[in-house]
Amino acid sequence: MASNEMKLLGAWPSPFVLRARIALNIKSVEYEFMEENVLVTKSDLLLKSNPVYKKIPVLIHGERPICESLIIVQYVDEVWASGPAILPSDPYDRAVARFWAVYLDDKWFPSLTAILMSDGEEAKKTALEQAIQGLDLLEEAFTKCSKGQNFFGGDKIGYLDIALGSFLGWVRVIQIMANVSLIDESKTPNLFKWDQDFSGHDAVKDVLPETDKLVEFSKFLVAKVKGSGTK
Repeated sequence: MASNEMKLLGAWPSPFVLRARIALNIKSVEYEFMEENVLVTKSDLLLKSNPVYKKIPVLIHGERPICESLIIVQYVDEVWASGPAILPSDPYDRAVARFWAVYLDDKWFPSLTAILMSDGEEAKKTALEQAIQGLDLLEEAFTKCSKGQNFFGGDKIGYLDIALGSFLGWVRVIQIMANVSLIDESKTPNLFKWDQDFSGHDAVKDVLPETDKLVEFSKFLVAKVKGSGTK
């Protein structure tokens, strides 16, 4: 399919946009990436394509928009079924992968970002503890889901790999900015190796944001968020 038939509205720092990019890369789908500066303004195309949430990412397939990162990943997997499978074929394994993906978005990532965004050392300490507890759970989940292979999806990148792997850039940023250890070889050895395997994968390495660049963006974002809360 020509890239002019497939457009992805997104922003380079967004882990949720990264999910869509990795899924499209796994399936070798050409697409046009349309950068949105949502912190400043939202394009008419974005507002038209996602009038409910008005958020990125939005995948536009022909004239039809698909919204929400995990829904986009599932859509890509189903439409380009001839490529490498992203979701597990077994119904139970598929349900488990979806469970952990929801946990990441609802519980784990908010605790991760709270390490940077929270005011006060006590709040940051609580957020760090929650994030580390989550990684301990994910370390156990990896052992069960990977079945001795390199990825949550087994011998290839799967749905849960994309869901968690999209946050790796921000994990590195927070480790630097907050001077903390999250994915650690001594504490989470499976996730540590998985991080290396995932980040070096052909579908990932060219779209994973550079850490230094993401650090600079995060400084701007934290200042903007905290500044908007002052009067």
